[in-house]
Amino acid sequence: MNRRFLTGTGVAIVTPFHEDKTVDLESLGKLTRYLVDNKVDYIVVLGTTGESVVLSKEEKKQVVHKVISAAEGKADIVVGIGGNNTEDVLKNIREFDYEGVHAILSVCPYYNKPNQRGLYEHFKAIALESKVPVIVYNVPGRTGTNLAADTTVRLAHDIKNIVAVKEASGNMEQIMQIIRDKPSDFLVISGDDLLTLPIIACGGAGVISVSANAFPRQVVSMVQHALVGNFREALPYHYQLMEVTRLLFSEGSPAGIKAVLHHLGLVKNELRLPLVPVTEATYQKLASSADAILK
Repeated sequence: MNRRFLTGTGVAIVTPFHEDKTVDLESLGKLTRYLVDNKVDYIVVLGTTGESVVLSKEEKKQVVHKVISAAEGKADIVVGIGGNNTEDVLKNIREFDYEGVHAILSVCPYYNKPNQRGLYEHFKAIALESKVPVIVYNVPGRTGTNLAADTTVRLAHDIKNIVAVKEASGNMEQIMQIIRDKPSDFLVISGDDLLTLPIIACGGAGVISVSANAFPRQVVSMVQHALVGNFREALPYHYQLMEVTRLLFSEGSPAGIKAVLHHLGLVKNELRLPLVPVTEATYQKLASSADAILK
């Protein structure tokens, strides 16, 4: 591909469901085509936004295969493979079918709260087992554990197969430290839609976005302008998306983005428990914000 690998706009794609909560592969294919038609650089399957923790092993295979097929080689494919049981993660990696997959995204272990040495060894083991490059995913608001800047930088320098970090700590000081101290070819990717522009301004490589499920053209345009230093053109997109992005997360994600996608006719407004749809009041606010952006 002509794009630089994992640079630009990645989309954390949702997993659509039917009313009976079975996976809606037809809508998944339609959404994937919508994203590639709007020139996203890569698609992240089975991440947090994809409700991966409530999918069966067979469903995960179906979802990955559908996205690969629908993308038709027009976007790179990243698959989420992570967890808090290192041996189980390694087993999943060993048994994984890598055909059509360009990288994996692996979240920090959650609940058991490892220290920094444990996190380093966890990701080292994953990188040594994986047949494709690894993106480390730091999202302490969900995992309860923060991957410190020093640990990320150490992983980046020590382990060739760890090529990027998706940083969703919201801590700009930490993110800037990583960008300052990392190897030149290691990528720092925004995991927070609202911080994408400042992270790129500091030397980041792009975003893995939730809002780009619904607004791929706007996010792609913002990121493309920002990556070449054209912030005068990027800023209007940033501010245009700011209010809807805040609303997307106001009652939890992916409930917000599924509401917008339902309003746009791309997926049904269905989630699996323990997640539930947004309230009608929030749905209407999201719909109004989306219409204003897409008019």
